[in-house]
Amino acid sequence: MLDAAQEGGYAYPAINCSSLVTINAALKAFADHKSDGIIQFSTGAGQFASGLNHKNTVLGTIALAELTHTLAEQYDVLIALNTDHCRPHVAPDFLAPLIEATAKRRARGENNLFQNHMLDASELPLAENMEISKEYLKLCAENEIILEVEAGVVGGEEEGAAGTEDTPAEDLYTTPEDMLAVYEALHPLGRFTFAATFGNVHGHYKPGAVKLRPTILKEGQNAVMAKYGADSEFDLVFHGGSGSTLEEIRETLDYGVIKMNVDTDTQYAFTRPIAEHMFKNYDGVLKIDGEIGNKKAYDPRAYLKAAEEGMAARIGVACDDLLATGKSIAGQV
Repeated sequence: MLDAAQEGGYAYPAINCSSLVTINAALKAFADHKSDGIIQFSTGAGQFASGLNHKNTVLGTIALAELTHTLAEQYDVLIALNTDHCRPHVAPDFLAPLIEATAKRRARGENNLFQNHMLDASELPLAENMEISKEYLKLCAENEIILEVEAGVVGGEEEGAAGTEDTPAEDLYTTPEDMLAVYEALHPLGRFTFAATFGNVHGHYKPGAVKLRPTILKEGQNAVMAKYGADSEFDLVFHGGSGSTLEEIRETLDYGVIKMNVDTDTQYAFTRPIAEHMFKNYDGVLKIDGEIGNKKAYDPRAYLKAAEEGMAARIGVACDDLLATGKSIAGQV
């Protein structure tokens, strides 16, 4: 999938999911747009999925992944599974057990539980970041898992991601020197993707509020390829894309972006139809003044189907924006 995207000049929407309904929304969108794609789970999603009594992050994440494997069999597109931002102090209790879960599946002759994991050690100095990244890349490579790493800081805050609203502006931009250091540290150990930062900020912003500098990616790629050749081009990841213009998104594709995380916008697209349902059916979803309400209105399936449709529609926009629509290679592998 990564090779196809790099060669074809497109990127995969990577959709954060936390439930059966959101997984189905992503699968529907990818299938309807004949696009391969990535479904990913954060530590918070795993905790939520395991239930309020336990909040077991690893068990919940495994349950979501196994559910996705089962549901994806219905569709003729390729789906890769990823875990999103995992900070270094959490990795021993989150990434390590998930990598082990994949190893056990492989020992039984089954497909990987996950194809990709993200270790976000960007809160550490780069040298420390690379040391821990090397440790997990070795573990991933042994199981044909790709590790996603980040250098520089994505501003804002989302699911415990390292950035904050007060992140210094200079930290929002990965330098060519940083990109060289990342390549030299990790390239010998296995395949990885790289979330280089170019002004990205987590959260929701109006167009134009976030000042992106996509040429940062070009400058870094050029520095690495000038020293190590064309084959050293990074597979880059775009985080914090809410509020980005279509022009900015498309420009990053020219510089090697093959994955774009989509979460904030799909959360709203999921919730908006639910809010509309509640407002339009106020007397039905509530038992007002001793009445009995309307079972068809308060049946969760009524509004969750609308939520699935709304989220799927937004993911479809992402497929179009990233030029992934109609590009599935499912029939070629």
